Amino acid sequence: MAIAAHELIDLTDQDWRAHGKCSETDPDLWFAVGAREHKAAKVICRTCPVKDACLAYAMDAPVDHGIWGGLTERERRRYRRQAGVSGWRSVLASQG
Repeated sequence: MAIAAHELIDLTDQDWRAHGKCSETDPDLWFAVGAREHKAAKVICRTCPVKDACLAYAMDAPVDHGIWGGLTERERRRYRRQAGVSGWRSVLASQG
């Protein structure tokens, strides 16, 4: 059985941040307001080994700015609204 790269990383105490692909890029990319920048950030997120932990952090905190786990702040708000009492994880699981 293969183990995904993100499963090999200890995700306690936000240690996952050091393993994110975003740590290798200009931080401004993740907090830009333009669609072009959002698209570029999302391309990097797709192959990030800690994408799931990043998204969970942003959804649980909640973080209301920037690209986290491959989603914009608007996309994260939409998932929270859709989920209601069932929680955001159920909405994302049903979509993918």
